Amino acid sequence: MGEFELIRQYFQPLAGNARKGQLVLGPGDDCAVQRVPPGRDLVFSVDTLVEGVHFPLQYSPDYLGWRALAVATSDLAAMGAEPVCFTLALTLPVAEPGWLAGFSEGLAKASSAFGIALAGGDTTRGPLTISLQVHGTVVQGLALRRSGAKPGDFVCVTGPLGDAGAALDYLDARKPTPMQQALLSRYHYPQPRLDLGQALVGKASSAIDISDGLLADLQHILDASNVGAELDAAKVPLSEALVQLKGRDAVTLALSAGDDYELCVTIAPQVLAGLDQQVRDRLTIVGQVHREPGLRVVGAGGGMETRGFDHFGRSA
Repeated sequence: MGEFELIRQYFQPLAGNARKGQLVLGPGDDCAVQRVPPGRDLVFSVDTLVEGVHFPLQYSPDYLGWRALAVATSDLAAMGAEPVCFTLALTLPVAEPGWLAGFSEGLAKASSAFGIALAGGDTTRGPLTISLQVHGTVVQGLALRRSGAKPGDFVCVTGPLGDAGAALDYLDARKPTPMQQALLSRYHYPQPRLDLGQALVGKASSAIDISDGLLADLQHILDASNVGAELDAAKVPLSEALVQLKGRDAVTLALSAGDDYELCVTIAPQVLAGLDQQVRDRLTIVGQVHREPGLRVVGAGGGMETRGFDHFGRSA
């Protein structure tokens, strides 16, 4: 199969999820054209996933299609952005139709679920590598950042943590139990919290998506904001499956394991109290920001290091 036939058959249909006419020109020309509405800022981010580093060898292609786009789109959620379009650079050892059909199906499901359209991209031969650049827009001047946390703000997370990290132990299970399957679903099908990110624009003082672990990612907020925080490990939300399968290790996983793609946000107490009930109910307070630098962990996970995954060293 030639490169252009590959694109036409498997990826051209993904251009059909364009949002509100903002993708003016999609795949087929030398460049795509995106129109940014008045009063909004363009937000964009790029992620690269390498086989054997970011996903297992021989990983199911339909899982990979969803997961790759979800991971990239989660960065838009962390900024409070509305997704618009993405580009895909795909490096393949061989253009195998069965693999391409599964990958494009997973990608199409994610594209439809997140409301983000394929704008273009490139394909080439080599080790399996996927690079996606996602574009979105946010109200001008109101993009959520890591640098806005203030002393007195609550530290909140948007859902249970640790499931995806625990799922790594069951990726090779031929017949996973229902509890194991619950964890695996969190790994295979991460859900970027787009609606919550958008609901917190103008309200949260800072935000980040939890990709490297709560401790590491919260530390990024504290460093950018020049503040510290106290985190109560006993308040971090845990799923029933994680507790049942991992016992005492559940809290450690929730604090340090990555790939959950929930949001960690800071928000002033009075602002939190004034949020819509549906939004407030989805936020769990796990700590508070302090003026003094450093991250102190109390409760069940005291003494944990704030280290996360880093490609070129130990600390994130």
